[in-house]
This record gives sequence, C-alpha cells and structure tokens, in this order.
Amino acid sequence: MENKIMLTGLVVLLISLASVPASIYGEADLDTYIVFLQKPEGLSLLADGELDSWYSTFLPDTLLASSSKTRLVHSYRNVATGFAAKLTKEEVKAMEKKDGFISAQRERMYSLHTTRTPGFLGLQLNTGLWNGSNNGKGVIIGVLDTGVTPNHPSFNDLHMPSPPAKWKGKCQLPKCNNKLIGARNLVSDSYAIDDEGHGTHTSSTAAGSPVRASAFGQASGVAFGMAPLAHIAIYKVCSEEGCTGGAILAGMDAAVADGVDVLSLSLGLPSESFPDDPIAVGAFGAIQNGIFVSCSAGNAGPASASSANEAPWILTVGASMIDRKIKATVLLGNKAGYDGQSLFQDKKFRPRLLPLAYAGANGRAASRFCGPGSLDKSVRGKIVLCERGGEIDRIAKGQEVKDNDGAAMILMNDQQSGFDTLADAHVLPASHVSFSAGVAIKAYLNSTKSPKATILFNGTIFGNPNAPMVASFSSRGPSRASPGILKPDIIGPGVNILAAWSVSVDNITNPPFNMISGTSMSCPHLSGIAALLKNAHPDWSPAAIKSAMMTTTYLTNLGGKPILDEQLRPANLFDTGAGHVNPVLAADPGLVYDLQPNDYIPYLCGLGYKESVISGILQRKAHCGNSSIPEAQLNYPSFSIRLGSTPLTFSRTVTNVGRANSVYVAKVVLPRGVDVKVHPKKIVFNRLNQKATFTVTFTSKGKSAESYSQGFLYWLTQGYVVKSPIAVVSG
Repeated sequence: MENKIMLTGLVVLLISLASVPASIYGEADLDTYIVFLQKPEGLSLLADGELDSWYSTFLPDTLLASSSKTRLVHSYRNVATGFAAKLTKEEVKAMEKKDGFISAQRERMYSLHTTRTPGFLGLQLNTGLWNGSNNGKGVIIGVLDTGVTPNHPSFNDLHMPSPPAKWKGKCQLPKCNNKLIGARNLVSDSYAIDDEGHGTHTSSTAAGSPVRASAFGQASGVAFGMAPLAHIAIYKVCSEEGCTGGAILAGMDAAVADGVDVLSLSLGLPSESFPDDPIAVGAFGAIQNGIFVSCSAGNAGPASASSANEAPWILTVGASMIDRKIKATVLLGNKAGYDGQSLFQDKKFRPRLLPLAYAGANGRAASRFCGPGSLDKSVRGKIVLCERGGEIDRIAKGQEVKDNDGAAMILMNDQQSGFDTLADAHVLPASHVSFSAGVAIKAYLNSTKSPKATILFNGTIFGNPNAPMVASFSSRGPSRASPGILKPDIIGPGVNILAAWSVSVDNITNPPFNMISGTSMSCPHLSGIAALLKNAHPDWSPAAIKSAMMTTTYLTNLGGKPILDEQLRPANLFDTGAGHVNPVLAADPGLVYDLQPNDYIPYLCGLGYKESVISGILQRKAHCGNSSIPEAQLNYPSFSIRLGSTPLTFSRTVTNVGRANSVYVAKVVLPRGVDVKVHPKKIVFNRLNQKATFTVTFTSKGKSAESYSQGFLYWLTQGYVVKSPIAVVSG
C-alpha cells in the first residue's frame, strides 16, 4: 500500500496521456505504436485512472502541452500492461530509456482470414453433446470481427436465458437482447454495426439461433450455430481498411473485463514472435482468466510454414470442406463433362452449347486472369474460360466477363489449388472447376476451330466421399515461431459455409445468408464447440478443452480413406494438425493433457526470450533461472520434433477425466525411419482427476530416416482412444 501511495503521489503531477497533443506534429510524422510495459508490483492494484497516469510517465517531457486532439488510442488493463498511442520515432526512442519499458512496435494491419455443418459434425437436437451441454446455455462467446447485424433472426433471443450475473459488458448497438448480449466498437465511436458481413457470418456460425436459411435458393434448411443457446458478445475491431493490432488487443482486453468464456478471432498476420504479436499477448492474458481462445490459421495455404496465430495457448484452426457441393457441370462440345461449383444457379440460363473462348488467347497475362479492363467485346455471347489467381477476386473475374457481354464463365483453378473448388455468388452463370478439368478444357479449345460448351446447374448435392478434405487455402505448418509445437492444431469446416450475412446477396432472400469460405469460417465452428465443452465441463481449463478436441479427432474421410489434401494426396500433419474435429468424442476424451498459465514460462524461457519480454506477456515478473525447457517438452497433446543422430526424450502428463478405475495401454504407429519407446507402457488409474506421467524417446534409425515422417501415440482402454500425432523432421 505504501508503494501505491508513493507512486500515485508522483503521477498526479503529470498530465494524462489522453491530452498529449497531436497538433505539434503533422499527422504524417505520427504512427500508432503498441507499447508494452513491465508493471511494478506496487502498481498491481491501481485504479484505471491511476494506471493511465502511470502510462503517461513514459512520454517525453517535451510533449506535456495541452491540445484538444488525443494521442491515446487504447489503454490496456486486463490482457496486457501498456497502451497504444500516436507517437513519433523520436518519442519512442526517448521512451526506451524509461525503467519498465519493454517494447514498442508500430501498429500493423491484420487481415480477416450453417445448414449442414452441425449434422456433418454429428450434432443432433436433443441428443449427444448438444443435449449434454444444454446447447451451450449460459456460456458467453466473444467474437472479434467486423461487428454484427443485430436485427438478423440468427440473433433472436427466443428461448434464450438472461445473461449470467458475471456479465459486465456494454451495448453499442441500437438494442441488445438475451442472445446478442453486448457489443463494443473499438475502431470508432459509432455503433458496432457490421458493414462487411464477415462478423455477422462468424458470430452466427459460432452461436446463431435456429432459423430457416438458404442463399440463391441453395443449401436450404435450418441454420444453427454450433452452440445455439450460448450468448454472443461482439467486439468490432475491423474497419473497411482492415483490423489494427491495437484495436484487437483492446477488444480482448474489454472481453476479459466483460466476462466472456470463449474468444473467437477469425483474423491474423503471418507468423511472428509471440511478444510482438498482440493476439498472442492478448490470448495469454485471456487464458490467465480461464478464457478459451480460438483463432484461424490463415488463408496462405497450401504453402508450407504459412500458419498464423501459432502460440500454444491458442487453438489454431485450419479449414476443411464438408460433404455438400453446389454443383455446376461444364459440358463441352465433345460431350466431355467436368463437375464444378457455383452458388448462383441461373434458372434463366438455357443449357445449349455456346461458343467457348479462352480469356488468355490474346497472350496478355492480365487477360487470362480476367482482370479488370483485360477483356473486350470479342467475348460477347461466349462462355469464357478464366484462370484463378493474379490477385483478382473470383467474383470480379466474372464481372469482367459480364461487363463485356460474355454469356458465362468457367473459372479454372491454378495448379496449387488442385481439386478444391468453391461455390461463390457469381454475377453471371459460372462454374468453378479443378485445375485438371481446366487443363482438359484448354486441350479441347486447342483441338477444334469451333469449341463450344454449356453449363448444367444441378443444385445442392450431398455425400461427397472425399469430405472432409483439407482446403487448398488453409495455412500449413510447421510453425515458424515455435517449430516444436505442431500447428495448426486441428481442422474444421471452412469451405462453402452458409451463415448469416448483413445484406441479401441475391436481392431476394430474406433473411440474408451467404456462403463463403476461409479459415475465418472454421474458427467459429471450433469456438462454438469449445462453448459446448465449457458448459459440459465447467471445471476444465482452456488447455483441457483444447486437448479433448485434439486427441479425439478423426483422420479418415466419408469414403473410409485417409483425409486428402487439395491434390487428392493423403494430407500430412502439417496440413491437418491432430486431425478433423469430432465434437461428440471430445465431450468424453478419457484423458487430457492439461496446462496452467505458469507452465508456459519454462517453455518461453526455452525459446530464448528475455525475462523482461516474458514479463510483458505474463504481466508479472518472470524468472527463468534453470527452469527453461525445450519447446517439445511442453505438455502438449501432440509432438513436433527435429530429430538428428542423438535420441530425444520428452515427458508428458495426462489427467484421467474418463472412468475412475481404468488401465490405459500405449500403442505407437511408428514414423518411418524412427523408433519410439514409451515408458511406462501401461498407466493405471483408480480415481478421476488422477495424473500420470510418462516419457517418450525418439531414436533415428539412421539412413532410413526421411526428411519428414509422421506417426501416432495412442493410449487405449475400453471405450476410449486417446490419440497424439507425432511429426518428425530430420536434421
């Protein structure tokens, strides 16, 4: 208390950071910086105003002048110690000399990364996990995104209970209700209204109320969120320009204060070190408050090492396709047919053969991608073959064809996208076909002087045996920030997902729904499932919920074969993580690999971060000493190791959450060229929540070891299969 009084006495003489002037510098001289500080122990109990005053002491004295313009953008209290402010480079350099300063980074712009998916995932009304979790009743999901469309029926509160007593949030909307219990706008002073549609889509996917849905007359049915009785809190952190790191951190900070249980973030940047990543820092603050954090892996696939949001305290979610297609078949003049997809199925389009043209026939690079202004009236009345790519939106390609009076478009994949096609709301009759189909269509074009084609619209089709397949865009591992942690963690539905939208995409359908794709769509599926597990097991930690999801995944498709990638090859662990989410099994996993916030400290020390930097993540003093561990030693539900000639041994601890009296036996599917020994091979439990520790030793078999191989460790007992994936990179 004496420290608090003394420090407060010092700061009352200083002007609040909020009044530091912008006028003495031109706007071009100022950038927004996120400043992380190490809070002295004596400041731990400061009130908000006193904390802001302490923050102001980090500004150069020359800035203590009055102005009506504020320099403070955000002030953090719950998930980070620090603030975001408009500063010059000189001011930041002066700040670096202050005791307690950790880092200041220029703010960057982050990018945004269902009638079928509940059934596809095994969720059914009044049975199984939906019944056991009471549909997520009482759980609060915080969604950081573009805002929300509050009057959409997906957010009606019929049969919804009142918010829990712990809820402390605000409503920056014309009206909130028992479903949409709160909303904050962290990018402006206006309502948290969704002008993009993205936030409406993700939040309804996580916890939307049941409502009749379709788009362009397709995928008709009743749309449910994953946790239909969970509450939703919206944090608008994105504008038309993108999502700033400062606003994201402010949204997470507010969500913790408001009392959310799950945080869902369908946004991110490519891999970066954890102390420099506002999402990683904010997520650690969230898990310290018992909040589960789910983030999208990113849409930079199929390139390797492309994953975002890689911190091990985050569930990093990749994307898969479900078994539904909106079929549009290309029929050529030689009677060859190629199945594709399009959400827009034009009933006025007559299935007669029309002249077929290749957009790139003129030799211009922009033309083959159907870029704006690249075509001319020579395509009038023709079906035009356009290539995917060229940094041109898929729908914009069709607009270029339409603007030049083309009759229809065939959109062929690039080679890396392979067989992964999307059902988009095109502006003209269209079919998105695979790369191999596109190559065959090109060959036909070159084989005849009068190529012709048409498109046959076949509507909504179910039962694709290759589902779930890894989406081509889904970002992949290995992790750059921490190669010893397997990322992504898991995959879930993210292709052609129908959910609520802000406006009607066909100017007819009401209420408005849209079908879009991305890891942005897979993330809220997992967020909603986490809410179900939170309700079913309120005593589980965020790490336990994560473990339950990861150790109960499935690895085969509906055809009974291994899950495939976009090239129809067996996907590897850097594509799928632990596998595809299986919410029904996750509710009763048998064993969990648990972690508490302090367990990450030796891991962070082992990554080589300075104690002061780690303190910034923890918001308290950190000491490494001799406690640092290799990253693969973290008590994680998966293994990702680099193996040379020296054997490596790691330990894991499991907690019994299944049956009180049970005996688990280890079984290993060996990675090629690697020997794996588990000790002990048998674990005996006689009570619930009992823990047991085992070791796993990996030994290279020498020249037979490959650059990459994978296997699995299973713990087996009657009624339970607890699976941990093993990814091994040689070197």
